[in-house]
Amino acid sequence: MKQISKTLIALMATTAMATTAMAQDADGWSGEASLTGSKTTGNTETTDIGLGLQLAKESGVWKHAVNASADFGRASGETNKERYVLGYQVNRDITDRLYALGNADYYRDEFGAFEEGYFLGAGLGYALVQPAPLGWDVEAGLGYRSQLPAVAAGLTAAEIAVLEAAGDLDRQNELALRGASKIAYDFNDAVSLYNNSEVIYSSSDTYLWNELGLTANLVGNLAARASFRVDHHTDVLPGREKTDTITRFGVVYTMN
Repeated sequence: MKQISKTLIALMATTAMATTAMAQDADGWSGEASLTGSKTTGNTETTDIGLGLQLAKESGVWKHAVNASADFGRASGETNKERYVLGYQVNRDITDRLYALGNADYYRDEFGAFEEGYFLGAGLGYALVQPAPLGWDVEAGLGYRSQLPAVAAGLTAAEIAVLEAAGDLDRQNELALRGASKIAYDFNDAVSLYNNSEVIYSSSDTYLWNELGLTANLVGNLAARASFRVDHHTDVLPGREKTDTITRFGVVYTMN
């Protein structure tokens, strides 16, 4: 089992570096790849590893951002965390502070409150504070959300039948409101902080998350990062936790 874990880590690191190299060759793209270890509480309590990738590109009044992450966890010889996230956002500047946006996000979580879901939306963003060292953008918009509730292990057949009869196990498809806040602060050339938040409101469930992270340059393009994230759903099925937290410590490779 240890050999499998080592192989998985090596594969993830190789994939991150290969993707980074490809992005460096692409005209105008920049970003970062990260490898982390984390401690999770809530629906999962485990030590796990994660791989992250963020890419960005500016072309005139257009800005593109891509993010992807994968988290895996094992406890007592069994997998107890497997989460994938993929997101894309495009911004079109209207003024030097105001911009229009479109975004698409997808996730799959084998052990979360919702097994799988996506959001497609559009809206407006505004740079409340600029330029560096402090940047703060806020966003608001409307979109379409679809997500599939996850059934907790241990429920009896009778309990599941009640949930099915009430329609609680059906996929939730509905219009949703989205709000977001993105804060970045550079203490100096080597140390920076970010605090990102998002809320998606709909009639069946409101989802909100916040992530706070501190990044310190080590050498060259390599940096260390510590972050803490909270995810919260207001309406989940019996046996599922509403709130998950995750603390990450890892290394980040930045490409310019």
